Amino acid sequence: MFRLLNLELQKLLLSRTSKILIFISFILPFFVILLSSLKINVFGFFTLELGELGIFNFPIIWHLTTFFASQFKFFFAIVVVSMIGNEYSNKTLKQNLIDGLSKKEFILSKFYTIVFFSLVSTVLICLISICIGLYYSSYNEISIILRETNFLVAYFVKLLGFFSLCLFLGMLVKRSAFALAFLFILFILEWITFGIITWKFDIHIAEKIQNVFPLKSMYKLIDQPFQRIAMTKFPDKANLAYDYAVHWYEIAIVLGWTALFIFLSYTLLKKRDL
Repeated sequence: MFRLLNLELQKLLLSRTSKILIFISFILPFFVILLSSLKINVFGFFTLELGELGIFNFPIIWHLTTFFASQFKFFFAIVVVSMIGNEYSNKTLKQNLIDGLSKKEFILSKFYTIVFFSLVSTVLICLISICIGLYYSSYNEISIILRETNFLVAYFVKLLGFFSLCLFLGMLVKRSAFALAFLFILFILEWITFGIITWKFDIHIAEKIQNVFPLKSMYKLIDQPFQRIAMTKFPDKANLAYDYAVHWYEIAIVLGWTALFIFLSYTLLKKRDL
């Protein structure tokens, strides 16, 4: 495993574009989260400090930081599809196979890289959440701090599933730009399908089916936290209640898609004439 991971990391570090995109994908979300935790003077009229509003309290901070950090996953998605596109354009794929790397090991090297960067991103989010939370949170009991850390698991699984989808699309079309375009097309198709099911049946059935779709199931792992924040500020508003928890079956769905995308990527490579 480490040999394959090391091989892939060497390829990425040789590419200046990949290094820049990896840097942005890691630094940008943390910069935004850190910036939001600082005091901001708004045109000299008043000072805005989100930490004073209680949004960085434990355990809600786990929900908030993982949601916002996951919005920046597109940058590393470019790296993932570029990994495949560059293999074909630079003919390094054929050379690796000639040098003795099997097709299974080739796919595994890409998957190990996805797991590695997803894990690193999760650890960094964990550290920054702890630091900001300990500074701002009104609660410092260990039981409260550790509560809802399952959002970190959901964040890791979400990245794993999304990047595995990008890997599959990269293998399917062989070109980075086309792979990213297919990602957008998949998003549109999911909503078109949702509309058709709603028209044929009803919105409740459509929502249940939509939650199993690849992109929607990944998004559902970490629901938006704004409604939850509103619930804490206005607890008497019963109509604001909603289920924001991380559920095991949502994780299982995304892991199922992840396994399918890796399997399809290997099947494509195995059957393709290089």
